[in-house]
Amino acid sequence: MVETLISDKNPLLKEVRRLAAGGAPAEDGFALAEGPRLLDEALRSKLKIHAVILAESAGRIPSVGKTRVVSVPDSTFNKLSSTDSPQGILTLVHLPKWTGEDLVQGNPLVVILDGVQDPGNAGTILRTAEAFGAAGAIFLKGTVNPWNPKCLRASAGSAFRLPMVVGTSRGIPIGLALYAADARAERHISQARLNIPCGIVIGSEGSGVSPELAARATGVKIPTVAVESLNAAVAAGILLYEARRQRNT
Repeated sequence: MVETLISDKNPLLKEVRRLAAGGAPAEDGFALAEGPRLLDEALRSKLKIHAVILAESAGRIPSVGKTRVVSVPDSTFNKLSSTDSPQGILTLVHLPKWTGEDLVQGNPLVVILDGVQDPGNAGTILRTAEAFGAAGAIFLKGTVNPWNPKCLRASAGSAFRLPMVVGTSRGIPIGLALYAADARAERHISQARLNIPCGIVIGSEGSGVSPELAARATGVKIPTVAVESLNAAVAAGILLYEARRQRNT
Protein backbone atom coordinates (compact mmCIF):
# COMPACT_ATOMS: atom_id res chain seq x y z
CA MET A 1 0.00 0.00 0.00
CA VAL A 2 1.44 3.34 -1.08
CA GLU A 3 0.29 6.52 0.63
CA THR A 4 0.06 9.77 -1.30
CA LEU A 5 1.29 12.91 0.46
CA ILE A 6 0.56 16.36 -0.94
CA SER A 7 1.20 18.85 1.86
CA ASP A 8 4.77 20.12 2.29
CA LYS A 9 3.93 20.55 5.97
CA ASN A 10 3.63 16.83 6.60
CA PRO A 11 5.94 15.91 9.55
CA LEU A 12 7.63 13.13 7.59
CA LEU A 13 8.50 15.43 4.70
CA LYS A 14 9.69 18.17 7.07
CA GLU A 15 12.09 15.67 8.65
CA VAL A 16 13.36 14.59 5.23
CA ARG A 17 14.06 18.22 4.31
CA ARG A 18 15.97 18.74 7.55
CA LEU A 19 18.16 15.70 6.97
CA ALA A 20 18.71 16.56 3.29
CA ALA A 21 20.03 19.95 4.40
CA GLY A 22 22.70 18.21 6.47
CA GLY A 23 20.89 18.06 9.79
CA ALA A 24 22.04 15.65 12.48
CA PRO A 25 20.31 12.25 12.65
CA ALA A 26 16.97 12.22 14.41
CA GLU A 27 16.73 11.36 18.09
CA ASP A 28 15.27 7.98 17.22
CA GLY A 29 18.34 7.33 15.09
CA PHE A 30 17.63 7.44 11.39
CA ALA A 31 19.34 9.11 8.47
CA LEU A 32 18.45 9.98 4.88
CA ALA A 33 19.70 7.71 2.09
CA GLU A 34 19.14 8.86 -1.49
CA GLY A 35 18.67 6.69 -4.55
CA PRO A 36 17.77 3.05 -5.23
CA ARG A 37 21.31 1.77 -4.64
CA LEU A 38 21.41 2.94 -1.03
CA LEU A 39 17.98 1.45 -0.39
CA ASP A 40 19.26 -1.86 -1.75
CA GLU A 41 22.42 -1.56 0.37
CA ALA A 42 20.39 -0.82 3.51
CA LEU A 43 18.26 -3.90 2.89
CA ARG A 44 21.35 -6.01 2.18
CA SER A 45 22.87 -4.73 5.42
CA LYS A 46 19.68 -5.84 7.24
CA LEU A 47 18.94 -2.36 8.55
CA LYS A 48 15.46 -1.36 9.62
CA ILE A 49 13.77 1.02 7.18
CA HIS A 50 11.61 3.76 8.72
CA ALA A 51 10.00 4.95 5.49
CA VAL A 52 10.50 5.11 1.73
CA ILE A 53 9.52 8.25 -0.20
CA LEU A 54 8.94 7.94 -3.96
CA ALA A 55 8.60 10.54 -6.66
CA GLU A 56 5.26 10.20 -8.41
CA SER A 57 7.06 9.37 -11.67
CA ALA A 58 9.40 6.80 -10.10
CA GLY A 59 7.40 3.89 -11.51
CA ARG A 60 9.12 1.08 -9.62
CA ILE A 61 7.74 0.37 -6.15
CA PRO A 62 10.49 -1.27 -4.09
CA SER A 63 9.86 -4.48 -2.20
CA VAL A 64 10.21 -3.42 1.44
CA GLY A 65 7.66 -5.59 3.23
CA LYS A 66 5.50 -3.70 5.70
CA THR A 67 7.65 -0.57 5.63
CA ARG A 68 5.76 2.66 5.12
CA VAL A 69 5.95 3.80 1.47
CA VAL A 70 4.69 7.23 0.41
CA SER A 71 4.44 8.94 -2.96
CA VAL A 72 4.80 12.68 -3.51
CA PRO A 73 4.50 14.89 -6.61
CA ASP A 74 7.73 15.25 -8.57
CA SER A 75 7.90 18.96 -7.76
CA THR A 76 7.77 18.17 -4.04
CA PHE A 77 10.29 15.33 -4.35
CA ASN A 78 12.80 17.57 -6.15
CA LYS A 79 12.68 19.97 -3.20
CA LEU A 80 13.33 17.11 -0.77
CA SER A 81 16.38 15.72 -2.56
CA SER A 82 19.85 17.12 -1.91
CA THR A 83 21.10 16.11 -5.39
CA ASP A 84 20.97 18.00 -8.67
CA SER A 85 19.63 14.90 -10.41
CA PRO A 86 17.15 13.16 -8.06
CA GLN A 87 16.75 9.41 -8.61
CA GLY A 88 13.17 9.13 -7.44
CA ILE A 89 13.71 7.28 -4.14
CA LEU A 90 14.52 8.55 -0.64
CA THR A 91 14.85 6.25 2.35
CA LEU A 92 14.83 6.95 6.06
CA VAL A 93 17.14 4.31 7.51
CA HIS A 94 17.52 3.42 11.18
CA LEU A 95 21.19 3.77 12.06
CA PRO A 96 23.24 0.86 13.36
CA LYS A 97 24.68 1.33 16.86
CA TRP A 98 28.34 0.62 17.57
CA THR A 99 30.75 1.12 20.44
CA GLY A 100 34.51 1.38 20.62
CA GLU A 101 34.63 -2.32 21.46
CA ASP A 102 33.39 -3.14 17.96
CA LEU A 103 36.51 -1.52 16.50
CA VAL A 104 39.17 -3.48 18.37
CA GLN A 105 38.37 -7.13 17.70
CA GLY A 106 41.26 -9.36 16.59
CA ASN A 107 44.12 -7.46 14.96
CA PRO A 108 42.31 -4.17 14.32
CA LEU A 109 43.01 -1.69 11.56
CA VAL A 110 41.12 1.53 12.24
CA VAL A 111 40.91 4.65 10.11
CA ILE A 112 40.70 7.89 12.12
CA LEU A 113 39.24 11.00 10.49
CA ASP A 114 40.63 14.09 12.17
CA GLY A 115 38.78 17.14 10.88
CA VAL A 116 37.97 15.82 7.39
CA GLN A 117 35.28 18.24 6.22
CA ASP A 118 34.33 17.16 2.72
CA PRO A 119 31.51 14.58 2.87
CA GLY A 120 32.61 13.08 -0.45
CA ASN A 121 36.09 12.47 0.94
CA ALA A 122 34.74 11.00 4.16
CA GLY A 123 32.36 8.66 2.37
CA THR A 124 35.07 7.51 -0.02
CA ILE A 125 37.35 6.79 2.94
CA LEU A 126 34.64 4.61 4.50
CA ARG A 127 34.17 2.71 1.25
CA THR A 128 37.92 2.18 0.92
CA ALA A 129 38.25 1.15 4.57
CA GLU A 130 35.65 -1.58 4.12
CA ALA A 131 37.27 -2.68 0.85
CA PHE A 132 40.66 -3.19 2.49
CA GLY A 133 39.38 -4.94 5.61
CA ALA A 134 39.49 -2.18 8.21
CA ALA A 135 37.80 -2.98 11.51
CA GLY A 136 36.11 0.41 11.66
CA ALA A 137 36.40 4.17 11.62
CA ILE A 138 36.53 6.96 14.17
CA PHE A 139 35.10 10.37 13.28
CA LEU A 140 36.74 12.76 15.72
CA LYS A 141 34.96 15.90 16.86
CA GLY A 142 35.09 18.52 14.12
CA THR A 143 34.83 15.95 11.31
CA VAL A 144 31.86 15.88 8.94
CA ASN A 145 28.95 13.74 10.07
CA PRO A 146 29.10 10.33 8.34
CA TRP A 147 25.31 10.40 8.01
CA ASN A 148 25.44 13.49 5.81
CA PRO A 149 23.51 12.45 2.65
CA LYS A 150 26.51 13.14 0.38
CA CYS A 151 28.78 11.13 2.65
CA LEU A 152 26.33 8.23 2.59
CA ARG A 153 26.21 8.33 -1.20
CA ALA A 154 30.01 8.38 -1.47
CA SER A 155 30.28 5.43 0.92
CA ALA A 156 28.01 3.42 -1.42
CA GLY A 157 26.58 1.52 1.56
CA SER A 158 29.79 0.96 3.53
CA ALA A 159 28.56 3.39 6.19
CA PHE A 160 25.78 0.91 6.95
CA ARG A 161 28.23 -1.90 7.74
CA LEU A 162 31.57 -0.48 8.88
CA PRO A 163 31.59 0.04 12.68
CA MET A 164 32.02 3.71 13.54
CA VAL A 165 32.46 5.90 16.59
CA VAL A 166 31.26 9.42 15.81
CA GLY A 167 31.83 12.89 17.23
CA THR A 168 34.25 11.98 19.97
CA SER A 169 37.40 13.79 21.09
CA ARG A 170 38.69 10.92 23.24
CA GLY A 171 37.57 7.87 21.34
CA ILE A 172 40.84 6.33 20.15
CA PRO A 173 41.19 2.89 21.73
CA ILE A 174 44.28 2.24 23.84
CA GLY A 175 46.80 -0.11 22.30
CA LEU A 176 46.66 1.12 18.71
CA ALA A 177 49.89 2.25 17.07
CA LEU A 178 48.99 5.52 15.32
CA TYR A 179 50.31 6.48 11.89
CA ALA A 180 49.42 9.86 10.44
CA ALA A 181 49.57 10.76 6.76
CA ASP A 182 52.09 13.64 6.52
CA ALA A 183 53.73 14.81 3.30
CA ARG A 184 56.63 16.27 5.32
CA ALA A 185 57.39 13.14 7.32
CA GLU A 186 60.71 11.35 6.92
CA ARG A 187 59.33 7.82 7.32
CA HIS A 188 58.13 6.07 4.14
CA ILE A 189 54.77 4.26 4.33
CA SER A 190 56.54 0.93 3.74
CA GLN A 191 58.43 1.52 7.01
CA ALA A 192 55.22 1.77 9.03
CA ARG A 193 54.20 -1.39 10.92
CA LEU A 194 50.67 -1.60 9.62
CA ASN A 195 50.33 -5.33 10.29
CA ILE A 196 49.87 -4.77 14.04
CA PRO A 197 46.85 -3.23 15.81
CA CYS A 198 46.98 0.30 14.44
CA GLY A 199 45.11 3.39 13.45
CA ILE A 200 45.64 5.38 10.24
CA VAL A 201 45.04 9.08 10.87
CA ILE A 202 43.78 11.28 8.04
CA GLY A 203 43.73 15.00 8.76
CA SER A 204 41.64 17.84 7.40
CA GLU A 205 41.91 18.89 3.77
CA GLY A 206 43.25 22.31 4.69
CA SER A 207 45.49 21.94 7.72
CA GLY A 208 46.19 18.22 8.00
CA VAL A 209 46.38 16.28 11.27
CA SER A 210 45.77 18.32 14.43
CA PRO A 211 48.91 19.11 16.48
CA GLU A 212 47.59 17.15 19.48
CA LEU A 213 47.10 13.99 17.46
CA ALA A 214 50.26 14.48 15.40
CA ALA A 215 52.23 14.45 18.67
CA ARG A 216 50.82 11.00 19.48
CA ALA A 217 51.27 9.51 16.01
CA THR A 218 54.17 8.55 13.78
CA GLY A 219 54.11 10.59 10.59
CA VAL A 220 54.44 8.66 7.34
CA LYS A 221 54.72 10.01 3.82
CA ILE A 222 53.52 8.74 0.49
CA PRO A 223 56.26 9.41 -2.08
CA THR A 224 55.01 11.56 -4.95
CA VAL A 225 56.43 13.22 -8.03
CA ALA A 226 55.74 16.87 -8.93
CA VAL A 227 52.97 17.35 -6.33
CA GLU A 228 53.55 17.74 -2.61
CA SER A 229 50.36 16.30 -1.16
CA LEU A 230 47.37 14.16 -2.09
CA ASN A 231 43.63 14.38 -1.62
CA ALA A 232 42.59 13.05 1.80
CA ALA A 233 40.61 10.12 0.38
CA VAL A 234 43.42 9.18 -2.03
CA ALA A 235 45.99 9.24 0.78
CA ALA A 236 43.72 7.08 2.95
CA GLY A 237 43.30 4.61 0.11
CA ILE A 238 47.04 4.20 -0.40
CA LEU A 239 47.71 3.73 3.31
CA LEU A 240 44.86 1.25 3.66
CA TYR A 241 46.14 -0.69 0.66
CA GLU A 242 49.63 -0.81 2.16
CA ALA A 243 48.17 -2.06 5.44
CA ARG A 244 46.29 -4.80 3.60
CA ARG A 245 49.43 -5.75 1.65
CA GLN A 246 51.46 -6.08 4.86
CA ARG A 247 48.76 -8.12 6.55
CA ASN A 248 48.60 -10.53 3.62
CA THR A 249 52.35 -11.04 3.45
